Order: sequence, then C-alpha cells, then structure tokens
Amino acid sequence: MKETILVTGGTGFIGSHTTVELQEAGYNVVSIDNLSNSNISVLDGIEKITGKKPKFYNIDCCDKDKLAKVFAENKIDGIIHFAASKAVGESVEKPLLYYRNNILSLVNLLELMPKYGVKGFIFSSSCTVYGQPTPENLPVTENAPIQKALSPYGNTKQINEEIIADYIHSGAPLKAIILRYFNPIGAHPSAHIGELPIGVPMNLIPFVTQTAAGIREQLKIFGNDYDTPDGTCIRDYIYVVDLAKAHVAAMARVLSGDSQSIDYFNIGTGKGISTLEVVNTFEKATGVKLNWTFAPRREGDIEKVWGNVDKANNILGWKAETPLEDVLRTAWNWQKTLR
Repeated sequence: MKETILVTGGTGFIGSHTTVELQEAGYNVVSIDNLSNSNISVLDGIEKITGKKPKFYNIDCCDKDKLAKVFAENKIDGIIHFAASKAVGESVEKPLLYYRNNILSLVNLLELMPKYGVKGFIFSSSCTVYGQPTPENLPVTENAPIQKALSPYGNTKQINEEIIADYIHSGAPLKAIILRYFNPIGAHPSAHIGELPIGVPMNLIPFVTQTAAGIREQLKIFGNDYDTPDGTCIRDYIYVVDLAKAHVAAMARVLSGDSQSIDYFNIGTGKGISTLEVVNTFEKATGVKLNWTFAPRREGDIEKVWGNVDKANNILGWKAETPLEDVLRTAWNWQKTLR
C-alpha cells in the first residue's frame, strides 16, 4: 500500500481534484476542511469517481489541538497544504482574517510534522508572488524577482514561502516543494466535482458559467485599457486536473528522497490568454452566447502574467496537456450538473 497523504482544504476546488488523483495513484488520503468555502457533498463526488471516500475531519487548521489529534490517529507520510482564504478582493477588505488564517494554519502544520515524523510537504503557492513581472521577465521563471505583493492574500503566500524556507534552513527534518500556480479552471471530466463558489464568484470561470446558465445577469470584464493586445488582463489558465496531477508528481519526488530540501516549481501552461479570449473561447466551445460588458479596473489585479514551466516539465516529468476549449467544456458541464 502506498503512503498516506494529508490534504488540507481537501473538499475545496483544487484539494478535491488532487484527492482524486492521489487516490487513483494508489495513495491513502486523509482530508481536512473547515467547510467555510466548500461543501461536504464533495466527498460523495470523490467516491463516485474513485470508488473510495477519503477519511475526513471537519476541523480548522488554526486549531492546533484538533490538528494534533489527526496526526496522532493517522500515520501521515506527506502533507499537501491548500487550506487558506483565497479571494484577492476580500483580502484587501479583511487583511487580518487573511493573515491569521493563512499563516497560523501553516505554522501549526510545520510544528507538528517533526513530532509525528512527517517528511514531505507540498505548499500551494501562487504566481501572485511575482507581482507584475517586468517585460523582460515574461514568461516568468522560478528565478524571477519576488515583488511586493499587491494584496494581503498575495502577501500571505510570500510570507508562507519565507516561513517554510526559514524553517528548513534551521535544520527541520523535512523536505518541501513549493508549487506556484497560475489560474486553475475547469472541472473533473466526470462532472462529479468542480468549482463550487459560495455566494458571488470571485474567479472568472464560475462567473462565466453562472452567466451562461442565467444565474448571473451579466459578466463584467474588469478593465479594457490595459497594455495588452485587446486591453484585457492576461493570465495563464491551467486545467485543475492537470494541476492536481502536478501535486502527485511533486509528492512522489519529495517522498522518494530525490528532491532538494526545498524547491520551487511554476505550474501553468506556459501561455498567456486574455480575459476576452477566454470569453470568446467559451462561446465557441459551448455554443452559448454570454451577456458581458466592460467594467472599471479592479484593485489588486495584475495586468499580465504567465509562466515558464520548463522546470516542472523537465524535473517533475509533468506537463499541462488539456486544450482550453476542452477545459471550458468541463466547466460548463459541471455548471449544468449543478443546475
């Protein structure tokens, strides 16, 4: 039997898809989530896909005593840490919530790891650590300068990366891989799990699919005067299933002993796509016309960023392979399932 992996934020968007890929690769999964931004029904979706429901704890990673109980009750070999508050706009409005939630949860996990002999740690970071890269740094590599964060959310990712590096530098007996990912989108091809935003979506694709389904009256594209070919922001949109597979590759590496004490990988497609291109591609892929309009720029948004992913391709043996049209169709199929 393969190792047991603790997935925090396990019923979330990326956590649930990663749980599926881990189980299909033969790992045991223990899942933790406080269900503040996800739904317990996700576990049923995971079971429908893999035939196995992960062991689940409804706890908050900021509660160290309850977290310790999970470690005591399970022989955990590796951790993938997703659990965090993640809306850029909300973080500008509620910075202390983000600093408490995103930093304390990490510190608790790192303190418990040596006590329970856990060796491998994968941290869910973000391309937000690069800020707005200068033109000569696009596509952005792992060696690009870390820039001052444009939001408290982005700042928590930077601070957490520094905490992990400082802890390992101090001699902590663990290995970590930090995955800096770009914009995860789509849903599992089975349509049993997908992105499930609570309230008004903060991300583009759920807003697109909800507008297409008539749940939202209109899609707003924030800003059409950026220095990009069509005036809208450019991002690197990565299929969530491809992203999940990157975590399985990273975990295999960190547990095999091949990896350095700490390493960093960009996880994306290597291509920049504008907001307007996404909207047009969605309409083409699904045959559904969207009611959309331009709106003023939004605070905290970066103009353009996409990744150089050669390092992940070469060292992890991983590649994002799903075409955008196919990815957008999975998101639409998931939305139709929700209806």
